[in-house]
Amino acid sequence: MGCTSSVYALGRKKKVTIPEIVVYVPAIRIPLQSDLPRALKGVIPKELVDRLTCLRNQIVLVAEDTDGSAITELRRALEEYLTLLIGLTKKENGLEDLVEFKWKNLGDYGKQEAFVANSWFELLSVVHMMAMLTLSEANSLMIPKDFSGSAVRVLSSDCKREAVDLLLKASGYLEFCIKNIIVHIPPDIKIMLPKDLQDGVLEAISIQALGQGTEIQLGLAVDCQKATLSVKRRLACELLIYYSQAYQCLSGCDMNHGYGKKHLWFIKWKFLQAKAAAYYYHGLILDKGNEPSCHVSAVCCFLAAEEILAESKKACLTFSLAPPTTRSPPLWGAMKHLHQTIPEVASRKSQMYGYLLEEEKALQALPELPNFQLSLRPDNYELPEIDQAWNTEKWEIESQTLKEHLKDCENNTGSDTESE
Repeated sequence: MGCTSSVYALGRKKKVTIPEIVVYVPAIRIPLQSDLPRALKGVIPKELVDRLTCLRNQIVLVAEDTDGSAITELRRALEEYLTLLIGLTKKENGLEDLVEFKWKNLGDYGKQEAFVANSWFELLSVVHMMAMLTLSEANSLMIPKDFSGSAVRVLSSDCKREAVDLLLKASGYLEFCIKNIIVHIPPDIKIMLPKDLQDGVLEAISIQALGQGTEIQLGLAVDCQKATLSVKRRLACELLIYYSQAYQCLSGCDMNHGYGKKHLWFIKWKFLQAKAAAYYYHGLILDKGNEPSCHVSAVCCFLAAEEILAESKKACLTFSLAPPTTRSPPLWGAMKHLHQTIPEVASRKSQMYGYLLEEEKALQALPELPNFQLSLRPDNYELPEIDQAWNTEKWEIESQTLKEHLKDCENNTGSDTESE
């Protein structure tokens, strides 16, 4: 891809819109200009320095000018940049701490800039950005292009399955960050990482991506006549487990910042929706029993589902209003069906078995939900092969003259003075 130009023009006036959220995308972090040539001059070949600088600058330009919406172009540049960046992390090359890499949150809200002289931090930031772009792509897929603001939302099954695949891919990126990148970052640097790169936050987003994939699968099951109640209950219970785990991951993190509070409200909203669905489908299965106790337990499930669903509506509103303000989508998939049926079934069944509720007051206890093994797993992600330019046997490094060295020193001193 070209390095010196882009199809995106600088200085374009950006239209302010309130985004719609189907798939939650935390703040996307994008790179800022960093002086790679100064740090790497005379250490690695000039051609390699130029390629690293060129690709990184391309990512900076496109990300800034499109607010991260040019997903295909950014992904291609990031993947190519990774093949070169890996060389800076190799211990045998001794380059891990030479370059100060600069990143920031995209957008005006909750600015968090990070300047870190560590190539593992850069690697973490790149793979994290790839994960966020993938979540953003999944969100776009779940919003119909011809959507005109009506309450009717139609998405093809293929579109939904593609969104699930993207969610698993994003989860895999984040799992790789946790298991294979953060472990290489020194403790003194790790404690200075931006709050949205904390281990717990990354793990929570990875797990909730699996949860959102499960929610889409539940919607597909609701639309499928062949899907049994047992299948729907299992998916609803798995969904509840995913969001419980995501919340636990965040419990030890500092979420008192920008997107942190909004993130917590999103998980609470989705947790309540999942809990309502789980109790509803569990109630339908219990209601098939012949014993009076089965019907009493079923009614308890239906009434609990109705109450929890009402709480979820409040949580949804709080999430949408929490800064940065977002729009919640019209009801879709399983939740559209459940918002219609839960109040109706709860009312009908409580009237039908009202006499049993009076006679069997001792049995009016909310039954425990069954526990299931989780079905979805993150995709396996591996870094690409290192670029052949890192074959040190073929390196020819230009030596720096005394005059050039003194000039660089003057420029460095001038830059430091200006920054002060």
